[in-house]
Amino acid sequence: MSNTIELTQALLKKVSLTPEDAGCMDLMADYLQQRGFNIEWMNFGDTKNLWARRGTSAPVFAFAGHTDVVPTGPLTEWDTPPFEPTLKDGLIYARGAADMKGSLAAMLTACDGFIAAHENHTGSIAFLITSDEEGPATNGTVKVMQALDGRGEKIDYCIVGEPSSHKTFGDMVRVGRRGSINGYLTLNGKQGHVAYPELVDNPIHALAPILANITAEQWDEGNDYFPPTSFQISNINAGTGVENVVPGELKLIFNLRFSSELTPEVIKSRVTHIIDQESDDYELVWKLSGLPFITERGDLTCAVEKALIDVTGKPPVLSTGGGTSDGRFIAPYGVQVIELGPINATIHKINECVSVDDLESLSLTYQKVLENILL
Repeated sequence: MSNTIELTQALLKKVSLTPEDAGCMDLMADYLQQRGFNIEWMNFGDTKNLWARRGTSAPVFAFAGHTDVVPTGPLTEWDTPPFEPTLKDGLIYARGAADMKGSLAAMLTACDGFIAAHENHTGSIAFLITSDEEGPATNGTVKVMQALDGRGEKIDYCIVGEPSSHKTFGDMVRVGRRGSINGYLTLNGKQGHVAYPELVDNPIHALAPILANITAEQWDEGNDYFPPTSFQISNINAGTGVENVVPGELKLIFNLRFSSELTPEVIKSRVTHIIDQESDDYELVWKLSGLPFITERGDLTCAVEKALIDVTGKPPVLSTGGGTSDGRFIAPYGVQVIELGPINATIHKINECVSVDDLESLSLTYQKVLENILL
């Protein structure tokens, strides 16, 4: 069994439910320290963060990722225990296999191969690893980047190990992400008996025209890098649970994934305007998860494309689709950021799995990217 697969299994055995690290970073730090990396712990609150660097000169190439995983869901629905990695038919089954402990292992062995062949390489290799990505993401990568910036330490290139591939390994990489903003709307009404409509004010009725208008809104047309902005409702809650009471309030949670054609301020203004047409008694709270970012064609995209052509024989599709990642905290510092990892078909699902062959290909690809950037 290869070192990449052994490391993947060792990481998968650790019950690192967000924001717990459960010893994953200790394993990684020991591995990296033996290969000449300086180890620095940058912990904030309940979040463990690792900054490891080999070299002192520019350019700085960083691998970024997370050790925390999402909850397993019902254990009875798993075919095998989620924290006992099981190898079957060329796949490793476990929570975090694809998202993203397999990538972490591939990063480690890619560095091993690269350093063994090029011990006196130019520039620096770094690891930015957090245990706060699947949760609130408030004490992880965002805080580390602030701390690095505060002391003048700059990352030039970064690969985030998120599972970016679609149908086959390396068929797609993420060169950017849409922005994400959440709205928490409370519509206030007046509770009462359904038989006396003159004595009540039903917030569900007030929501109907708001939803009609807000879902019909064309936010933008997108651009060369991003699809059009989309609006989605994730939760509605109202009512007492009985059939003869009009509720006194309604709570709605919604999200917009937005392109670089919009700003959070413009979104807030347009949403507020729509709500104002139908209600004058509401509260609206906003939470910005991240701004859109894009890594345009340059040194890193060329290095990744060349590496994937060498390994898979095909160039990848450059995409900005999907959800958010910690790349949104890294890119604003002028870093070229790309997400490159295994197939994402089973992430966050029951029986999450990753292909053994794909992890071997991923390690080789990471190593070739290092060669393309630092040699």
